[in-house]
Amino acid sequence: MKNSVSDHGFYIESDEDNELGKEENDGNESDYSNDSDDNQGQRKPSSYSMAWPQSYRQSIDLYGSVPSPNIGFLGTPSLSRLGSSFLASTLTRRQTPEIIPSVKKPLLQPTVDEQQRRSSHTLLPPHPTRRSSIKKDVSKISHEVHIPGQCTFGQAVLNGINALCGVGILSTPFALKEGGWAALSILIIFAVFSFYTGLLLRYCLDSEPGLETYPDIGQAAFGTTGRVVISIILYMELYACCIEYIILESDNLSSLFPNAHLSFGGIELNAHILFAILTTLAILPTVWLRDLRILSYISACGVIATVAVVLCLLWVGVVDDVPIHTKGTTTLNLSTFPVAMGLYGYCFAGHAVFPNLYRAMANRNQFPAVLLTCFAICTAMYFSVAVMGYSMFGETTLSQYTLNMPKDLVASKIAVWTTVVNPFTKYALSLTPVAMSLEELIPSNNPNFQFYSICIRTALVVSTLLVGLSVPFFGLVMSLTGSLFTMFVSLILPSACFLSIKGGIISRYQVALCVTVMIVGLVSSAFGSYSAISEIIEELFG
Repeated sequence: MKNSVSDHGFYIESDEDNELGKEENDGNESDYSNDSDDNQGQRKPSSYSMAWPQSYRQSIDLYGSVPSPNIGFLGTPSLSRLGSSFLASTLTRRQTPEIIPSVKKPLLQPTVDEQQRRSSHTLLPPHPTRRSSIKKDVSKISHEVHIPGQCTFGQAVLNGINALCGVGILSTPFALKEGGWAALSILIIFAVFSFYTGLLLRYCLDSEPGLETYPDIGQAAFGTTGRVVISIILYMELYACCIEYIILESDNLSSLFPNAHLSFGGIELNAHILFAILTTLAILPTVWLRDLRILSYISACGVIATVAVVLCLLWVGVVDDVPIHTKGTTTLNLSTFPVAMGLYGYCFAGHAVFPNLYRAMANRNQFPAVLLTCFAICTAMYFSVAVMGYSMFGETTLSQYTLNMPKDLVASKIAVWTTVVNPFTKYALSLTPVAMSLEELIPSNNPNFQFYSICIRTALVVSTLLVGLSVPFFGLVMSLTGSLFTMFVSLILPSACFLSIKGGIISRYQVALCVTVMIVGLVSSAFGSYSAISEIIEELFG
């Protein structure tokens, strides 16, 4: 998919590249790309590769570019036409080119002055008249790779599902318990709105040449401040996911070996603490890796793991005949309903990957169909697991339904061990973008770069362990993450960026729809965060 960048010189776009870009724009101009050159020059810099974080695209590409097996039936012409035309009347009236070439020509090796500029990692955008890109030394970041658009429809669907459907599915029954059966309406609303905002990100990317990532969109919409703020939110969401992985491993391993303990220097470590520490020690070497492509291939099996865990739950309920009932369940629980909002919001935390997934596709016209397929499959799984889990376990439903499943059943053991193994491949992929963003602050010519890099990555891993041990509440931490970060990443920021970039040339209906999505996101974020924090404080000090 992506070929490693072997050159680390100074790259610029040639005049031929500029002419090529102009011809593409002239032939494929949409109603959303009619901003005047003057306005573009005033609002947006012409290059997005020099501002922090420069490493975002390379690190996030590992999620959306795994060459998984091609699935022919997912790429049928009828399905592609359906996805491409869905909401087309309200969003766009153009077709993007199937392949947008990126022609870069090495001009000169970097001079001393250029190397000094590279080491500064300035947060300021480059001069508007320059179209330049600076590549870090590959010896320091060897997994920075460039992928041309080669991802097929089926591969894009699998990568999209892998990004969308993660550990959040384990808490969907718990969310139903917290909010009652009425919370299913929130699941559907978030699914529809998140699909819509995923399309908005695509139109933001097409608004101007050079936009490749979510932070690029933030810079195009709100300048350097927007880029930095969006990047921080994205990185905090990834960091919170790593905390969740530590708690997840601790909970499930301690359920498998409840009597495990260790006495060390007069300190007694129970099963939860012991397995959290052991998990951290096992994960730490993977975070030190400079090339994560092997892990990205393995983590692509997350789709299989998710399906396996879902099938295990259905097997326990249907074949193993665990009683399914609705007596004692709640229709609406207002006091903890916001917690359910945060949990279901977390389930659709894939927007950070969507721009990279779109850029990796060979036929980008199929991107709406890819999103539609991903959201339809994931929402169906979320819905099924939530209903089945809550019906089986009722008000005793725990934050991870694997902890409720009977321990003596084979399906239960498969579900738990699958849940245990999966985060070992995803932890490093989630934490590496955060580490790389901090490594950019180190001058690239620093002789101690490797040492500082290992220190940064080790400190990040240890910090996730400490937070996970301090707040060991999987469901509540997930609800807080979904409310505080995912609502912004998935609902609020895409709508805000779209309005900023395209606000002058879209209809009132589209403006109203974006404002509605933003209001829903803001209200959900406020109430969900407050409720999750309140319950965490109550659990800690109550």
